[in-house]
Amino acid sequence: MSELAPSILSADFTHLGEQLQLIEHSGTKVLHIDVMDGMFVPSISFGMPVIRSIRKECGLFFDVHLMIQEPVRYIKEFVDAGADSITIHVEACEDVQATIDAMAQYPVKKALSINPATSIDILEPYLDQIDMILVMGVEPGFGGQKLITETLEKVKGLDQIRKERGYSFKIEFDGGVNRENLKEIIKNGTDIAVAGTAVFRGKIEENVRDLQEVIAGAS
Repeated sequence: MSELAPSILSADFTHLGEQLQLIEHSGTKVLHIDVMDGMFVPSISFGMPVIRSIRKECGLFFDVHLMIQEPVRYIKEFVDAGADSITIHVEACEDVQATIDAMAQYPVKKALSINPATSIDILEPYLDQIDMILVMGVEPGFGGQKLITETLEKVKGLDQIRKERGYSFKIEFDGGVNRENLKEIIKNGTDIAVAGTAVFRGKIEENVRDLQEVIAGAS
């Protein structure tokens, strides 16, 4: 069955520890962590020190999404900080293969992400080497955006490719996910749906339960 990955980009950082406890107790297994450098995307979020700190108190699977230029420079540091999976953007790498090779040196899941304007064709050389593909449903860098519906065609296309060729990569979708569009997102082939505002705005446990019910009904 597909699953939900709450994104702490939308969390209240004055109460981050409390909110992570609510997330962990809600039955979710994956925590999405967006790292932004102010170069690849306009915003700056947080880095290794925050991840290292919450790793001590949180047993969830850390799905670390690197929205940074040339992430190959920091693979070891994010693994050491506690990442279980590292996602890099093909648009941010001068040498995608070298970055995948760098991730392969560590016990971490390897994932690639593409922006809304990027074709899935660019992923072709790497599909047999990675564990997950993250399809961005909005322009990366800011939370609370409206989903670009055309990006769901990429999910559908990737799902068809893996079925036809026997690939095992998972498909993750991030951007504008809410209760109203989640069913369609899942039905197009998404394995992991990232939600920030839809989880952290209001009562977290109720929001997670509502979203999980939609996923269960769509899977």
